[in-house]
Amino acid sequence: MVPVVKALLLYSTLLAGVLYVPPSAQLTQLQDVLQNNRLTVVTRKSPSTYYEELAGPSGPEFDLVSMFAEWLDVELTVTVADDLEQVFSLLMRGRAHFAAAGLTQTAERQKRLRFAPPYQHVVQQLVYRQGSVRPRSIGDLGEGRLVVMAGSSHAERLRELRQQYPKLDWEESQILDGGELLRKVETGEINYTVADSNELRLSRRFYPHVRVAFELSEAQPIGWAFPIGGDDTLYRQAVNFFVEIHNNGILEQILERYYGHLGDFDYVETTTLMRHIEERLPNYIGLFREAAGRHGIDWRLLAAMAYQESHWDPEAVSPTGVRGIMMLTRITAKQMGVKRRTDPEQSIHGGARYLHQLKNRLPPEIGKPDRDWMALAAYNIGYGHLMDAREITRRSGGNPNLWMDLKRKLPLLRDKRWYQSTNYGFARGDEAVRYVENIRSYYQILLREFDHPDTDRRTLQSG
Repeated sequence: MVPVVKALLLYSTLLAGVLYVPPSAQLTQLQDVLQNNRLTVVTRKSPSTYYEELAGPSGPEFDLVSMFAEWLDVELTVTVADDLEQVFSLLMRGRAHFAAAGLTQTAERQKRLRFAPPYQHVVQQLVYRQGSVRPRSIGDLGEGRLVVMAGSSHAERLRELRQQYPKLDWEESQILDGGELLRKVETGEINYTVADSNELRLSRRFYPHVRVAFELSEAQPIGWAFPIGGDDTLYRQAVNFFVEIHNNGILEQILERYYGHLGDFDYVETTTLMRHIEERLPNYIGLFREAAGRHGIDWRLLAAMAYQESHWDPEAVSPTGVRGIMMLTRITAKQMGVKRRTDPEQSIHGGARYLHQLKNRLPPEIGKPDRDWMALAAYNIGYGHLMDAREITRRSGGNPNLWMDLKRKLPLLRDKRWYQSTNYGFARGDEAVRYVENIRSYYQILLREFDHPDTDRRTLQSG
């Protein structure tokens, strides 16, 4: 909502107050938000909702509520609840205008909550640890320990299933959140838990031994929750907001930012990365931090890029002759002042300098994080080929400033019908897409492993 519309709404509110102000008159929710210039939202911490990065808050729900506050032209206050029950308590006591906490729309919740249009659909999945016997149905759980979050849609679903399986038994934890429950399955402390499919996709790389046993539900909608009542003014604005961001593609962009890099889970790849984080990364983490800091790059992104290039092996050599941790060509190494490509310090500083130059060379209208992903693609495929792919994207009706659109067109650089009309010709655009998406996946793991680098044990040990 533009500021002019906000001003008109406030003016109409004040005018109505001049004409008639009954003693018990109260502002509507929307009027309260606009007049006090404050939207208050309650959420919870999880990879699919809200979490803290070094640069500040992040997460799909945080992005959405931030955009909604900007749409209303008001300031945003986010209250982070300790658990789901506190989410509902704060909401029902009027301490927040609505909840944006990855809430599944269930029959039980609809008795007391009004849900905005869904922005995602998820399936409840029962998970177990690889190496143990996989249960195929509720009847196979036996004496295994099943734990879910108290107040969750998972507990509600289990109560429904108990009507069919009277012996079904589980625990509801007031303390553990979804990530902690997955970790306990990973370590074997509990046998089973239930996770939403979106959260499991985001978390599985951190818990490589967790496996899906079977699905507990059909697809269920996730959306913002408002208390049921006579005042639906703010709710109606939320409905309008979701209609708009669905139609203009912004919702798809937000979901791509968090889920677009998640392909099929690779157990061997993930466990290898975790081992290399312990064994190899400490030898070079100081160099990554120094080089990244010098060029305004997140060191974890630079390290993820280096892992994709060489698995942090300074002696790595490709069949095409590129070598070193950052896999520099002879020409690029010379341009970046790198005299010995297998020297870790020279290679890391040279790679960081080159990536920085590519980012600065990109057109200014490309924003973050798309600018990072396109610079990485240019590092892999060449700046000229990236510009060709941007032109193909533009000609075919996409937005060349969005990685979401560009990555769909990069593979066309292999197609003669497309590359014969470009400036730089044939290129393996599909490989560039895999290159970037792999780095995004590694980057998310490093963000998780090093979310507080000033106190992280590995960071301190390596300087």
